[in-house]
Amino acid sequence: MADEMGLGKTLQCITLMWTLLRQSPDAKPEIDKVIVVSPSSLVRNWYNEVGKWLEERVLPVAIDGGSKEEIDRKLVNFISQNGLRVPTPILIISYETFRLHAQVLHRGKVGLVICDEGHRLKNSDNQTYQALNTMNAQRRVLISGTPIQNDLLEYFSLVHFVNSGILGTAQEFKRKFEVPILKGRDADASDKDRLAGEEKLKELISIVNRCLIRRTSDILSKYLPVKIEQVVCCRLTPLQEELYKLFLKQAKPVESLQQGKISVSSLSSITSLKKLCNHPSLIYDKCVAGEEGFEGALDLFPPGYSSKAVEPQLSGKMLVLDYILAMTRSTTSDKVVLVSNYTQILDLFEKLCRARRYLYVRLDGTMSIKKRAKIVERFNSPSNPEFIFMLSSKAGGCGLNLIGANRLVMFDPDWNPANDEQAMARVWRDGQKKTCYIYRLLSRGLKDPVLVSSWDAAVSFVFHQRSHEDQRGVV
Repeated sequence: MADEMGLGKTLQCITLMWTLLRQSPDAKPEIDKVIVVSPSSLVRNWYNEVGKWLEERVLPVAIDGGSKEEIDRKLVNFISQNGLRVPTPILIISYETFRLHAQVLHRGKVGLVICDEGHRLKNSDNQTYQALNTMNAQRRVLISGTPIQNDLLEYFSLVHFVNSGILGTAQEFKRKFEVPILKGRDADASDKDRLAGEEKLKELISIVNRCLIRRTSDILSKYLPVKIEQVVCCRLTPLQEELYKLFLKQAKPVESLQQGKISVSSLSSITSLKKLCNHPSLIYDKCVAGEEGFEGALDLFPPGYSSKAVEPQLSGKMLVLDYILAMTRSTTSDKVVLVSNYTQILDLFEKLCRARRYLYVRLDGTMSIKKRAKIVERFNSPSNPEFIFMLSSKAGGCGLNLIGANRLVMFDPDWNPANDEQAMARVWRDGQKKTCYIYRLLSRGLKDPVLVSSWDAAVSFVFHQRSHEDQRGVV
């Protein structure tokens, strides 16, 4: 089930579970037990949704914490149930807990396994995929709003999980589909290669459509409020510009990228520049240590600088964010979701909120599963005073329902555009009543074209390589 975000995939699956647990052509239940596997941040959400729609007709069991012995006992009780009407037919469990306790669940069989945010299974070699794939289940449903993350082989893993053999083996799939499709999309491809690639893509779509449903958010356009997405280009501050120029002069990975070589140090350099564009404090420790690219950079910081203070005036993005929050707070009653890939940025958000006296909540990977569900529910309440919800895209960028807010700021872009799409869909979804505003903050280029051109050419090589791998053609 590959419907775009916000189209009610959870409700559709709850309907499916209820139907199969209660009826069949033989006038008896089609299945006896269901396992729902989801990211840890969504376990409690699934439990609440089942309770909301089915009330007390079906009793689910949600495992979101506890000792190993306690979890094993609950799993044994669930998997050992038999009969037409078992007491607790639905188990909701996280991917991590399933993997750690898979041997208990493998002792029995279930009628249906539902994998939420199923793009977690894009790698058929990882332990979670293997643990789920060996589960004795009659039926499998995989849910993902962004089924293609990076390349076609990952997409093959998802299709193979729900319908084993429909695309052959991984080697057969690569030879028959992936190679000709990629060859046809190459910048230097001939007309013959392009035509062959298009034909193979059409053939692949016709096969996959037998076990896939994909609907876009256009369905909701007449039911949901307007969504306004704005790309905000932020000018670098003088400090950021000087640090950026210094790095370009010193960094050796620039030379290797220009020669067409991608190394670990090259990608590390791009990450350093991403952090610099977010806020100079994120690379302050590198400057203190005099690491490659930042030798002598400490002298560029203002006298008495301390990385413990937020100092928004030193970052173009942070200045823009400060303005957005101030205007939103003073002129509207809207709430705001702040999204970043880095917990260090969330720390800066916290400092800014404390300085401006904004009430906020924060969700990242350190928060327990139970607490995540509580703060989401509290934030969505109109009577709750919290103004800002800080969100780590890695910990809560998928599946969360944050309709209590109608403004979302993407502070930094992800390498994978699918992750950004997931994060932006947290506010514009079913249940939203207000006009939604999405702000994507990007740093503008430097003023000196001579300095920038070499680095831009080098970085464009990386993204050119990725564009060959990204089957959606998004760069």
